Amino acid sequence: MLYWPMPNVLYVEGYALDRFAEGLWALQPVHQNKIGLVFDAGMEEELRICHLQVADAARASLGLPLMEYIVTDSPLKVEKWIDPNCGKSTGRIQHPDSLLRAVHTLVSQSQVNAVAVVGRFPDDDEGTEDYRQGKGIDTLAGVEAVISHLVVKEFQIPCAHAPALFPDSLSSSVSPRSAAEEIGYTFLPCVLAGLSAAPQYVTAENRSYNDGYLIAGDVDSVILPADACGGDGALAFARAKNNKPLIVAVQENETVLKDTPEKVGIRATKVQNYWEAIGVVAAHKAGINPEALRRGGIDNVTAHTRKISSSQMHHQVYSL
Repeated sequence: MLYWPMPNVLYVEGYALDRFAEGLWALQPVHQNKIGLVFDAGMEEELRICHLQVADAARASLGLPLMEYIVTDSPLKVEKWIDPNCGKSTGRIQHPDSLLRAVHTLVSQSQVNAVAVVGRFPDDDEGTEDYRQGKGIDTLAGVEAVISHLVVKEFQIPCAHAPALFPDSLSSSVSPRSAAEEIGYTFLPCVLAGLSAAPQYVTAENRSYNDGYLIAGDVDSVILPADACGGDGALAFARAKNNKPLIVAVQENETVLKDTPEKVGIRATKVQNYWEAIGVVAAHKAGINPEALRRGGIDNVTAHTRKISSSQMHHQVYSL
């Protein structure tokens, strides 16, 4: 909820970020996007009116370029659950074709180049109390990613999702880390703000390297949780053949995953927290080996030992 675009931050959807890391897509900074809004036909009229009022408020008070909205031709029927194998949240929508038709209409007829989706989510309390206390997992985020991935993969434009829910009951004790989500009944304002200046996605066959696009080789450092190194994007950055970025793994930011650098076979600099991560990146940016800033971080320089193969030895003896 409490988010506003910053000039040195790019708002990039997860599927697009993976393709960017793999070198398949580039990011094209923009001055402003034309945003289309998709409402789930499964939303109650009260919820839809509330979200429309929020959209109008964003247009009037923030000047955001929201063009038009459309309602899907059938309810999306969002389902969410916890993956029993790894503990992460995930889910699906029963009618993805309805969502894609709505987005296609906005793109083809209203000429929008970014899309916000508001899906009607189930009103249940499973896992929400832990999340409100700043622990546990976000039970909504997994299927939200499924929704945005679907749109971005099909249309190659920025997309973000805001769940439509009736407000939870009031709690007298909410973690400051989660409190921003308690100040309203909708998550739409930050989605619209982010999409307003989100970079456009440019596929490899449609770009020229002289057009000022950002490509994977421009990335100098990657910071991520120490047990979440197994994603497509993280692996692509870590295994890059040219201009490989520094990978910084933060141990304090624990997730339900077990994908440590050792497990997935990548090289990373481990730090305890984000304070240390910032220091490592600052040293790296200055051209300083971060290990030089630690007591005992640098060993004595070693002498090179030349290894001579048996064939080389035979050649040397024969030459004599």
